[in-house]
Amino acid sequence: MRKKNLRFLPLLLAALLAFSGCLAGNNQDSGDAAREPQQAQMNVLGDAQDGAGGVMELEPTDDSDSPSSLEFDSEILGRITVPAYSGQAYTAINGNVPFFDPAAYESSSFETYDELDSLGRCTGAFACIGVDLMPTGERGSISQVKPSGWQTAEYDIVDGGYLYNRCHLIGYQLTAENANELNLITGTRYMNVDGMLPFENMTADYIKETGNHVLYRVTPLFVGDDLVARGVLMEGWSMEDEGEGICFNVFVYNIQPGITIDYTTGASRLSDSSSENAEESMTYILNTNTRKFHLPSCTNAADIKEENRQTFTGSRDELIAEGYSPCGNCSP
Repeated sequence: MRKKNLRFLPLLLAALLAFSGCLAGNNQDSGDAAREPQQAQMNVLGDAQDGAGGVMELEPTDDSDSPSSLEFDSEILGRITVPAYSGQAYTAINGNVPFFDPAAYESSSFETYDELDSLGRCTGAFACIGVDLMPTGERGSISQVKPSGWQTAEYDIVDGGYLYNRCHLIGYQLTAENANELNLITGTRYMNVDGMLPFENMTADYIKETGNHVLYRVTPLFVGDDLVARGVLMEGWSMEDEGEGICFNVFVYNIQPGITIDYTTGASRLSDSSSENAEESMTYILNTNTRKFHLPSCTNAADIKEENRQTFTGSRDELIAEGYSPCGNCSP
């Protein structure tokens, strides 16, 4: 395990801002976890300070490849059921209250990164984050790190083009750990930006504005020998104000809408629904005389007389149903 321990006298507290923490109220929508997390009874499990206790292996409750209706076991966390993805990037777990016991820790900075497992997978990161751990210089490159399951894949429907990011378990803005292979996993753009980043930003803003510390743990969750995690469990708790400023426990789904991921290897493809939508929006050039249809780039399409030439946007199946046949040259 690589570990850094830093201790310092707490700064004088400024007036605490009204951050979203463990607020009162039941049946809170999980999609609002970063803004109004639920209040719940603390689950004190008395874990050790060296992180999440290793990889948690999940078992799907159905035969699908999607990260839905999953359960996993851990000596520290017990058995947790993760609900099916329903359109929100993350969902609250354990009433949005962390599993670790804050009373077991002091309000002083430390950070730990558990070793990779036998498959080269990250197993967890845990820290008590203070201002002293945050970066003071510019961030460097992390392109040399290839997390388990890493594959380069580009899709037009993904913001930025690339399906996968090298996702920090504990964000660079919190502990200045950058090209640390113990802290980087293969994560979708959606998980990184829509799921994890709001909690990282909320935590960073709170620490900077109050000078307080936040216990912060992120654990990647794998199924069996999968090389790509189905998601990450993120837990946070502000120490000096006993969770009033920061309190969350969420599972962030490692998915990308419109993309089907093979979590065993990291391979990916457009999902069937996305492929259908893409087909429906295809543009073809028709020869109304020969009843052939062509791709716009086809050399045969360029030779069609204007009176027989027609542009069509729709699905291939529609054209075939109307009696058109595909060009043998461009095979649309």
